[in-house]
Amino acid sequence: MAKNKPVVMIGLMGSGKTTSGRLIAAALGLPFTDSDQYLQDRYGATSAPIAAREGKETLHRYEAEHVLDMLAGEPKVIAAAASTLESPEVRAAMGRAFVVWVDATDDVLARRMRTSDHRPDYDPATMRARRERFFHEVADLICDVGVLSPEQVRDEVLRKMGLPDGDHT
Repeated sequence: MAKNKPVVMIGLMGSGKTTSGRLIAAALGLPFTDSDQYLQDRYGATSAPIAAREGKETLHRYEAEHVLDMLAGEPKVIAAAASTLESPEVRAAMGRAFVVWVDATDDVLARRMRTSDHRPDYDPATMRARRERFFHEVADLICDVGVLSPEQVRDEVLRKMGLPDGDHT
């Protein structure tokens, strides 16, 4: 597999899409893009304020736009909001990318999110029930971040892409 193929990081909140994605981008020499930074740059706020200001439907449309815009350009590593997988158009576009599902148990994800004000009412079990079938549909690789460190996720991705562990550029 060519290392110039886009990589999309998917998973529920707290799974470490951004942390692992940055490491993968550095190893592949690709730019990294995250939905929160995209939203901040384009709409002047991150997800929680946009949801409060414009509603969840608008937020989800903006998050899907992020993935579609980034997949249309040069290869990048993209940390995609979980909501984007509800869009058939986004799932179809992910067919051009190498998709990594970073996942952990609901308890691990909930514990990670307790320290964040990103979404104080976050319930991973509810989100998993709503989106898990989509994760399975698009994922090329599943990494259990309850046991794997971000560096181990990076190394698994490189192995699956046919690149040796030591070849991080």
